[in-house]
Amino acid sequence: MLQTWRWFGPDDVVTLDNVKQAGATGVVSALHHLNTGGAWPQAEVLKRRQQIEDAGLVWSVVESIGVGEEIKTRTGNFQTKIDNYKQSIREVARAGVKVICYNFMAITDWTRTDLAWKLPTGGYALRFDSVDFAMYDLFVLKRKGAEADYPAERIAAAEARFKTKTPAQIDALEKILIDWLPARDFVYDRAGFSRMLDLYRDISTEGLREHLFAFLREIVPVADEEGARLCIHADDPSFPIFGLPRVMSSAADVRAMYAAVPSQACGLTLCTGSFGSNRGNDLVAMAEEFAPRIHFAHLRNTRHEPDGSFYEADHLDGDTDLIGVAAALVREEERRATEGRADAQIPVRPDHGHLLGDDVGKKMNPGYSNIGRLKGLAEIRGVLRTIEAFHAGRVR
Repeated sequence: MLQTWRWFGPDDVVTLDNVKQAGATGVVSALHHLNTGGAWPQAEVLKRRQQIEDAGLVWSVVESIGVGEEIKTRTGNFQTKIDNYKQSIREVARAGVKVICYNFMAITDWTRTDLAWKLPTGGYALRFDSVDFAMYDLFVLKRKGAEADYPAERIAAAEARFKTKTPAQIDALEKILIDWLPARDFVYDRAGFSRMLDLYRDISTEGLREHLFAFLREIVPVADEEGARLCIHADDPSFPIFGLPRVMSSAADVRAMYAAVPSQACGLTLCTGSFGSNRGNDLVAMAEEFAPRIHFAHLRNTRHEPDGSFYEADHLDGDTDLIGVAAALVREEERRATEGRADAQIPVRPDHGHLLGDDVGKKMNPGYSNIGRLKGLAEIRGVLRTIEAFHAGRVR
């Protein structure tokens, strides 16, 4: 597998030299400063590619060309935004970047309640606390109809916790939930977030799914023409939040997309952490079933708690059989190679590493520390080398 690393651009405190030191050869990047719905100019795409190549690396995956809310809701100037998206696909593909990861999550991107939860080891992880989330939704945001989304015991626990929180603690949680995300060009305040939720009040899961399929039917032919491969990222977490519809949270969702848009260019980013946040997902089975159209993989792990909370575990030490997933992906690479597919090698990157060692206290994007991801990539590399040796008959 092609070992890659996410880099947020020249302002990223984790540098391209750090990427090389980690042993990755491919870079996952995007023009985050231009992710406002316009088409990416050729000059800017080539500039980013040159920055990466000057460091002795290759721009392997675009993550992401942002999909705006107008496209997801099919309101406002959505057709112009789709046309701009098509042009951005053309520009990155013609620059040699053929794998394009994107998501179709309504309003939010990945959502956590704690960006630095202390582990027993002394390191820090990302965590989703189900009670804190319900507390914010019910008693701070006061979303209309929220009570219907939670069991009685969760509501009681959330109310009890709310009574213990200081205004400063509430503000900190709110910032994490609605006012922060790496590489996002805008933020919400509470009123603005509530207005965005209103946009989705009349959009059901089936409605959002049809909007996704309509979007794909427009952009997939462009990717086909350019020899590019689109790969949708899972909802994170892969269950409903804020009453919003979810369309990429389960194996059934992937099957529906594959059936609706049966092109090889319409594929999947297999994110084991995002899909793994849904206890009902069997990641090894999903890797095996969807393998021919898996174009990119994020390998990380989560550990579930009885009340529905979860945290980012060590890459090889959560509830997902990451070794089984990696083995399925290596088998798929071997199958593609026998078919002579140009995309036989699947890019993979570590994701949401722990905050460890000298990185603690430094300003960096939560989940995207240097040492934590380096550790994760080293663990993944060891698994991949062992699987490859086994397949070659060097070990038994």
